[in-house]
Amino acid sequence: MAKAAILETPGEGLVIGEVEIADPQPHEVLIDTKACGLCHSDLHFIDGHYPHALPAIPGHEAAGVVRAVGSEVRTVKPGDHVVSCLSAFCGICEFCVTGRMALCLGTATRRGKGDAARITRGEGETVNQMLNLSAFSEQMLIHENACVAIDKDMPLDRAAVIGCAVTTGAGTIFNACKVTPGETVLVVGCGGVGLAAINAAKIAGAGKVIAADPLPEKRALAEALGATHTVDAMADDAAKQIIEISSGGVDWGIEAVGRQASADLAVASLRRGGTAVILGMMPLDCKVGLGAMDLLGGKKLMGAIMGMNHFPVDLPRLVDFYMRGLLDLDTIIAERIALEDINAGFDKMRAGHSARSVVVFD
Repeated sequence: MAKAAILETPGEGLVIGEVEIADPQPHEVLIDTKACGLCHSDLHFIDGHYPHALPAIPGHEAAGVVRAVGSEVRTVKPGDHVVSCLSAFCGICEFCVTGRMALCLGTATRRGKGDAARITRGEGETVNQMLNLSAFSEQMLIHENACVAIDKDMPLDRAAVIGCAVTTGAGTIFNACKVTPGETVLVVGCGGVGLAAINAAKIAGAGKVIAADPLPEKRALAEALGATHTVDAMADDAAKQIIEISSGGVDWGIEAVGRQASADLAVASLRRGGTAVILGMMPLDCKVGLGAMDLLGGKKLMGAIMGMNHFPVDLPRLVDFYMRGLLDLDTIIAERIALEDINAGFDKMRAGHSARSVVVFD
């Protein structure tokens, strides 16, 4: 049995309960979860803005220690320290074999309809696995292509936030944008993903890194992580300020919060030939667009799910960046909490004044 935070009814928070985790099938890995970050993506499901089969266990930004592996697993072994990633990949579909693993929708990473559920409770009731992980639980049972082994010297509470926030934010800089030293980067929204993008832009050698957020405390965090300039995202002239700072607009406008206004600001701040990159999970009825003059000016718009990562390669590199003092994960983590305090952690996220909360398991 494992203790977990279960979503029963959207809008009513999470319920702490006991679940049963199945034994690993041939390509599955059983992990003792050690830490899991609270991500705004979880909140979309918890508050009912995105649908999901219920009951379910959210949580997808995790690190832990491998307890057992299936008979065919070759990538990790019991005792390995691992980070999980929600962009599990099958390895054989068109997206995987063309290097776009983050776009994989291969069903091979999930159990088939005729198979027993990975997570159950009570009289065998299925507890749905969210995003292939369900990490707000003392144990995870996941496909081997949803985790990667890391250096055992890496603290697991900091390793956890690499699994989503840093993979998405830094991956966008390194993979989706391939920022060239000297280019100008705007990041709208200074939560975990945005702060990771700012830190990565500094590592990549961006000329100016502009952080836009309505909260002064978030802008201060952005400066600590490498922002060269900050702007109040709610200011009437925010786009004008950004264009002036960047001498005509930014090369990359990264939206990292999931709001229509922030996506519009990223687009409005572009220079000729610039690209807006939308990372946030916006309300499902939102649309972002380019006008006729934007298109004539060679401007571009794209999504970059999970930073278009190649996580088996990227994650160990990001761990190495932290161990070498290049990547600042300590500033991104605002607090460490127990699983029982998870609803209070999400309340803090709704207030929006701090960076990442991380659940730490005993």
